Amino acid sequence: MKAITFSKLVKIMFLLPVAFTTSILFSQEEEPSSRFSINGSVDAYFRTNFNGLNKSEEIVGGDPATFIPAAPATSFANDPGFAIGMANIILGYEDDKVGFVADLVFGPRGEDAVFLSTPSTNIVNQLYAYYKVNDALKFTLGNWNTFLGYEVISPAANFNYSTSYLFSYGPFSHTGLKADFSFDDNWTGMLAVMNPTDYTEFNPIGKYSFGGQLGYSNASGSAFLNLLYGEQSLSNDALFQIDLTTGWDLSESFYLGFNGSYQTTDGTGFYGAALYPQVALTESFGLGLRAEYFKELEDGGPVYGADVRSLDFTLTGSYVVGGLIIKPEFRLDSISEEVFLDQDLTATDNLASFILAAIYAF
Repeated sequence: MKAITFSKLVKIMFLLPVAFTTSILFSQEEEPSSRFSINGSVDAYFRTNFNGLNKSEEIVGGDPATFIPAAPATSFANDPGFAIGMANIILGYEDDKVGFVADLVFGPRGEDAVFLSTPSTNIVNQLYAYYKVNDALKFTLGNWNTFLGYEVISPAANFNYSTSYLFSYGPFSHTGLKADFSFDDNWTGMLAVMNPTDYTEFNPIGKYSFGGQLGYSNASGSAFLNLLYGEQSLSNDALFQIDLTTGWDLSESFYLGFNGSYQTTDGTGFYGAALYPQVALTESFGLGLRAEYFKELEDGGPVYGADVRSLDFTLTGSYVVGGLIIKPEFRLDSISEEVFLDQDLTATDNLASFILAAIYAF
């Protein structure tokens, strides 16, 4: 997914720029400069529900049934009690013209992110090489995280620790060939041909998708309009998704992000929007809200069912000390159907939960 441009202060607080880089520089004047880098993160968390089931329940006799702990139907950070996220190690090399990235993930969050990969390769989050033809054109071949949406797989790069419905039901990754264009200091573009979404190892169905992006950025922020089109399965029904992601510094301490998206495949799919206001209260602590509206289409949707509406309000604190980020988070999900179970095994349409996460970025 694309990066949002923040002010220097917000970058320091919320995105934690890489704190550890190993560089190898050639001193000969005739040799281009080159650099090898290692960075990444590890994360763990505690999660509990205030009004929902917090443990598995089994009913024996009569009509036996097993009930699992209540959680939003969004990606990652949904396990009860103390749990682990992932270890993320990103290896990179670049010089003036060429480079590569090998992004490896270990743990439940990483495994969920590459869910269509086989066990032997389900640690590969990204794996690509690139060639910079000139300052205006770069080609990339391999597997990269999606260019659609506001949130990303890495918890170190998100303000909220839990994820949105828009992120969870959009694409995670693509494998293919893309061309990135730089038109001037502000405008950029991208065109790509790819395997069906999230088929990152190879193409098992012989069909391809096409992606495009138009971006604008300046010192205060950025905006990206993204398109994805193509058949994602053996059926002849093509997926179409249009997505707008933007974020701007409205003052030295206040940032506002926005994501809006519409996805359809032969009448099934979703649309929605999310606001991301964030405020820096001190040099080391900030607050951020995600206010999301998510609506599944009348002919069907990928989450709770046809014509179901979901609201997500997530308030997250972010305290930074060195390379460590501590995030307390309160989340409220309200659904137009009774999809959660409370502690009495009674169906309810809302769920209030709390997460305390620790992320170390290096």
